[in-house]
Amino acid sequence: MRISLSEASLSEISKLLTSSNAEFNTRYPGETGRRQPVHTVYGGAHLFKSDSAMRLGKVAERALTENAPDFVVFARAIGLPLSHDLPDVLDYATGLKHRLEADADAVREENKAAWLAHTIYTRVQERLKREPVEDFRIDFEDGYGNRPDAEEDGHAESAAQEVVKGMKAGTLPPFIGIRIKPFNEELRARSCRTLDIFVSTLLGEASGKLPDNFVVTLPKITTPEQVAVLADIFDLLERQTGLAEGSLKMEMMIETTQSIINSEGRINLPLLLQAARGRCVAAHFGTYDYTASCSITAAHQHMMHPSCDFAKHMMQVSFAGTGIWLSDGATNIMPVSPHRATEGAPLTQDQIDENRAIVHRAWKLHYDHIQHSLVGGFYQGWDLHPAQLPTRYAAVYAFFLESLDAASERLRNFVEKAAKATLVGDVFDDAATGQGLLNYFLRAINCGAVTEEEAMQLTTLTHDELVSASFVKILKNRQNL
Repeated sequence: MRISLSEASLSEISKLLTSSNAEFNTRYPGETGRRQPVHTVYGGAHLFKSDSAMRLGKVAERALTENAPDFVVFARAIGLPLSHDLPDVLDYATGLKHRLEADADAVREENKAAWLAHTIYTRVQERLKREPVEDFRIDFEDGYGNRPDAEEDGHAESAAQEVVKGMKAGTLPPFIGIRIKPFNEELRARSCRTLDIFVSTLLGEASGKLPDNFVVTLPKITTPEQVAVLADIFDLLERQTGLAEGSLKMEMMIETTQSIINSEGRINLPLLLQAARGRCVAAHFGTYDYTASCSITAAHQHMMHPSCDFAKHMMQVSFAGTGIWLSDGATNIMPVSPHRATEGAPLTQDQIDENRAIVHRAWKLHYDHIQHSLVGGFYQGWDLHPAQLPTRYAAVYAFFLESLDAASERLRNFVEKAAKATLVGDVFDDAATGQGLLNYFLRAINCGAVTEEEAMQLTTLTHDELVSASFVKILKNRQNL
C-alpha cells in the first residue's frame, strides 16, 4: 500500500481539528436520555395547592367518563380510524374488551384500528389515575395577572409553602416550577421579588432542599442580558441560601420576534442559551404572544400558523444537539361543557348532546395540534385545562403506537444486519437512521405509550441496550460478543 503523508506530517494539522472537535462536543453533547415531560400544565399561583395535580386528574377522569364513556366514542371524537358502520357502540366496546383481555394479539391482527383505539383509551384511563400531570408550572405571569404587591408577596409565600407540603406528602408531579414575570423595566423588580420570596420560603421550610426537577420559567425574552441577569440572581440566591452551585435551573420562553433574530440580524437563540451559562434546561414556544408580535390578528393566532412553524424550526436548528428540551405552546379552545346540572334540575338529552358535541370539537382541535407538534419534532406542549389531559395522552400514545410495528421491524432488521444499509418494505435505512429509531423507542417508553417489556420484545434489544440510549454502543457491544 502506497501513502504520501506520514503521521508526523499530519500531527500538527490534526491538533486544530482535535481542539475544534472537543469544543463542538462541549457545545453539542446530544440528548441526555432523561425523561422529558409530555406537557406542562399552567395554573395561577393564587390557586395552587399541594395536591393540585391529583385534583386535576380527578376532573380529567370525570370529563373523560362524561364525554367518552367507552373507547369507540372517544376514538370517533378525536378522529382515530375506526369504521363508521360499527354495530351498537356499547355492545361492540364491551365485547371487544373481553376479547382483548383473552387474546389481544389475535384482535390486533384482525382489527388493528379497534385494537389501537381500545389500547389508547385504556392507557389514558390508567394514566389519569396514576399520574395525570407530569409537569406543573405555578404561574405568576399571564395566568396570574398584575396584582397589588402585598397580594403577590402573600401568594409567593403560600405557593412555596404548598410545594413543601407536596414534597412531604408525595403529591407533587415529577416536574414542577414557577413562571415569573418578564424582565422588562416595568416588571423586573416585581419578578425578582417574587422569585426571592418563593425560593427563600421553600428552602427555609424544606430544610434547604428543592423539589425534584424544579425550574424557573422566564417569559417574553428579548435580549441575552435578561437571561444573564436571571443566571446572576441564581448565583446570589445559591450563595445566600446555601444551595449547591448550579442547583437552580431555568426555562426560556421564546415568544417574541426579537428572541429569534436580534437588531443586528443575527440569530438570537444561541446567544440566549450562551447567556444562561449552563443553567437552561428547556425552551418553550409562546404561540399567542409570538403571533401577536408578528401582527397576526386574533382570529388567526393558533399553533398551526406558518409563522409558528418558522419560529419553532429556528428553535430546532439553534438548539439541536445541545440537550435542551423543546416545548410547543397551548390550544386555547377549552373542552368545557356549557350546560351544568343543578340539584333538582338534571340536564335534558339535548343539553347532554350539546355538551358532548362542544367538548368533542375542542378535543379534536387539541388532538390535531398535538399531532402537528409531534410530527414537527416537538414532544412537549402546554395544557391549560384538566379536560385537555385525556387528549394530551391520547395524541402522544397514538403518535407512537400507530407506527410501532413498522419502527420495530426496521430497528430489529437494522440491528441484526449491523447497521448496513437495508430495505424494509419500501423504506431505505442507512446508518443515520439507527439512532433515530432508537430515540423513537426511548421517547415511547418515557411517555408511557409503550412499556419497556414491549419494546424489548418487539425490537429484540435488551434492557441494557435500551438504557444505553446509544445505537453506536449497541452495535459495538454486539460485534464484540
